[in-house]
Amino acid sequence: MKIPILMYHQIDAPPPRGTPLRGLVVSPKAFQRQMLLLKWMGYTGLSMRNLEPYLSGERQGKVVGITFDDGYQNNLQYALPTLKKMGFSATCYAVSSMLGGQNSWDLGKGVAQKPLMSKENFLEWLAAGMDVGSHTKTHADLTAISFPSLVEEIQGSKIELESDLGCEVRHFCYPYGRFNDTSLDQARSAGYITATTTQRGRVHLGTDALKLKRIMVPKATTLPLFWMKTATAYEDKRG
Repeated sequence: MKIPILMYHQIDAPPPRGTPLRGLVVSPKAFQRQMLLLKWMGYTGLSMRNLEPYLSGERQGKVVGITFDDGYQNNLQYALPTLKKMGFSATCYAVSSMLGGQNSWDLGKGVAQKPLMSKENFLEWLAAGMDVGSHTKTHADLTAISFPSLVEEIQGSKIELESDLGCEVRHFCYPYGRFNDTSLDQARSAGYITATTTQRGRVHLGTDALKLKRIMVPKATTLPLFWMKTATAYEDKRG
């Protein structure tokens, strides 16, 4: 069984043409159409927490993981209503020391600063049946920092989120998709059940749960391409 795990960032009106990383902003209407197509195809959209028994092989079914990197406020505003309407759940990976802040890691790249979810926003997200995972403390490149900093980014973010939100944080996402053996070992040591990457492809049973591939859904994804990405080997061949 192959399980697609979708990767989104922002659900919002896309910025002007030529803006860096414009492809990471999917319009609310496009997102709604994609979720409707999943429903029509017979998929159930699940958070990483709800996906756990499928990843371990304890359960089988036509499921797809839904993830949002960084924790943008527009995920709450535009994605949550659609997810609730479909009866889906999703995981939002939060940058723990920046709750209520902005995507400051993008400063100097020409990317617009957008508000990130606050503690209160995340509590609303959780109350709606969604899940929160960790995306480190500062959105650090884990392959380019010292070992003590790496431990603090991976383990400290889990502690921080659990303290602030009062929930168990079981899932992790490597910023920029960059990881190495040391960061993988620390994710395991911190007690994360899964960790997602930006490597392309669907997940199959037996995959290392701390190196899960995902399917990026950029702005330009048409519905036929979305179908190909989720329901066929299209992404597997490009991974």
